[in-house]
Amino acid sequence: MNNLKLYNTANRKVTDFEPVDNRNIKIYACGPTVYDFIHIGNARPLVIFDILVRLLRKIYPKVTYVRNITDIDDKINQRAFEEGISISQLTSKTIKNFHYDCEALGNLKPDFEPKATDHINEMIDMIKTLIDRGFAYLSSKHVIFSINKYKNYGSLSGRTLSEMISGSRVNIEDYKNNPGDFILWKPSSSDQPGWESPWGRGRPGWHIECSAMSKKYLGKHFDIHAGGLDLIFPHHENEIAQSCCANDTKVMANFWIHNGYVNSDGEKMSKSLGNFITINDLLSEFSGETIRYVLMQAHYRAPLNFSKKSLVEAKKSLSRLYRAVDGYQVNNETDHETISNLYDDLNTPKALARAHYLADQANKGSKECAQLLKNFSKMLGILSYSSEDWFKSRNNSQNTKKLNNKISEKEINKLILERQNAKQERNFKKADEIREKLLNLEIILEDQPGKTTWRKV
Repeated sequence: MNNLKLYNTANRKVTDFEPVDNRNIKIYACGPTVYDFIHIGNARPLVIFDILVRLLRKIYPKVTYVRNITDIDDKINQRAFEEGISISQLTSKTIKNFHYDCEALGNLKPDFEPKATDHINEMIDMIKTLIDRGFAYLSSKHVIFSINKYKNYGSLSGRTLSEMISGSRVNIEDYKNNPGDFILWKPSSSDQPGWESPWGRGRPGWHIECSAMSKKYLGKHFDIHAGGLDLIFPHHENEIAQSCCANDTKVMANFWIHNGYVNSDGEKMSKSLGNFITINDLLSEFSGETIRYVLMQAHYRAPLNFSKKSLVEAKKSLSRLYRAVDGYQVNNETDHETISNLYDDLNTPKALARAHYLADQANKGSKECAQLLKNFSKMLGILSYSSEDWFKSRNNSQNTKKLNNKISEKEINKLILERQNAKQERNFKKADEIREKLLNLEIILEDQPGKTTWRKV
């Protein structure tokens, strides 16, 4: 029996993870709406839930991971119109860019990555069931879910209907019986994408796609549904309502897991505010692994304050770890103390602190700690390069000009001596600056018991 504990938004507390079926853990994560590059805020759930899947696969024999792609949305329609291209051209291009960013961030591919447009029939079938069971009604060529018919509506967010509507993005149309009722199907004009249905040519509302696709790939009741904090209401609240009513179940997913926001200058990063930085732009200066490291530095439920400075510091931290595992390959040994940090509601900051402790011990000569660090790095999705390749590509990935590498052996030894003196005086900042200076000159220092050696990258 494992000790995995996760915070469950549904009951608002950290809870022991108990699977529906321990032979196959099933997880669904909300994916991108594909009309633009993903930004650093979008990347956070991608990395966090990737780590969760890695951990689950360490514990259980099988994990089925589903992450959808929303390729039908009014934002997509508007962007395609602005760019003068077809919707399929825009979505195909954006999906390709999304996959490139995911790979650069070191994310594993999901087992299934369903697109909304490939599952219109499943959505229509679910909407039919909701109408037949009296949970949805027709009005002005729209099919609308009646939230008053579902007695547990609001249980996920823990707020009353008036609180949820206040300040939300709910559209209040006169054809709704209740302002909080939400659209399952809406009509399409001749210049909008649409599909034939029993209610006329139209397209699905946003929420129904995840209910239909999670049911197809994971069943009516599964283990974990994941997404960003902003999806709790209305998206996930509406998913639960329509899924439980259509499937005649009390529960859709046992655990609802949500990551916190990424902030820029103290303000939530979002496309609507225009204060976002895309992963595509960041990759011209930093490696994907460096970006991934930054996204693990705060607990996933806490806000993450992002800056370019944090990336510079993360790059230095990764270089320390790479120096510690130089020459080591992953084997099956497990550092139970490091794993236990992830068992504790995915505490990645503690896991990184443990990684640096192992690196410190490795640099003092502990081969065991170096091996444990290399092994555990796979769980976090870092240290995936050889140390040599990391340092070779380091400057190239940042798109910076290489420094002149002409430094004599005498000058190197002089700097090593200065560094040793600085360490004896406990001036660790100066010692790190000397190491960094030599590293920029493509000289790697290797601390061993009683001495420091060097080599060129």
